Amino acid sequence: MSPELELQGRRLVEHIAGLERVAVAFSGGVDSTLVLAAAVRALGPEKAVGVIGVSPSLPARELEAALKVGRDVGARVETMQTHELDREGYRLNGPDRCYHCKTELFTLLSRYSETHDRPVILDGTNADDRHDVRPGRQAARELGVRSPLLEVGLGKEGIRELSRAWGICTWSKPASPCLSSRIPHFAEVTVDKLGAIEQAEARLAALGLEEFRVRHHGDIARLELHPKDWARILDAGVRTSLIAELRSLGFRYVSLDLEGFRSGSLTEKSTRS
Repeated sequence: MSPELELQGRRLVEHIAGLERVAVAFSGGVDSTLVLAAAVRALGPEKAVGVIGVSPSLPARELEAALKVGRDVGARVETMQTHELDREGYRLNGPDRCYHCKTELFTLLSRYSETHDRPVILDGTNADDRHDVRPGRQAARELGVRSPLLEVGLGKEGIRELSRAWGICTWSKPASPCLSSRIPHFAEVTVDKLGAIEQAEARLAALGLEEFRVRHHGDIARLELHPKDWARILDAGVRTSLIAELRSLGFRYVSLDLEGFRSGSLTEKSTRS
């Protein structure tokens, strides 16, 4: 580990050490995992707990992976049911959808923190997020959530480097936003749509693909894959089976996006969470 990276890690741990007892809004992604790992180093597993919000927008495979990552960093991780789909603003799926999602999550986390003696809530917002329009940050500010990565000036590159140096497996994990991000803005978010997306993406994962999206356009499933993976799904047997399975989920057409995989393609001209 370079001296600069070692200093960054020490600053992060020392920053969290002054917070006494914390609950980390944990997803198993690279950012919140580093926060949770640092909190365990700073406070120990009795004073730092990770809490995962569970809802239809979280794929089962991501929940399972997050629980394993939590164990790997020595943390105690709990799950909490969230109900963002009960919020009209979330279902309407405008550019502010993430505000309604984070408001639900942080409101419930605030109640959790009050009943479990966790006076401070932490999230994984990082220094690079300052350059984006992120409606979820407004919810964090309104509900007093702290962002230690942002507060000590750690951006995505530094987070990955520090995670690797600490031996955290998520250091190279691709971004994995919630399933609602696969639905175009102003198309209603429903449990059925989220379920169809989850099952379709589970099928692609079963093929050995690692980074992809199934975009939900009504009766069209638009597959975004890295070009290197196209040959795999265009194999005659795989293609026929995949089309049949996605049609069984309610899609009439299955299309391959020739631009390939790109994160955030549905909202390129809008805001991010």
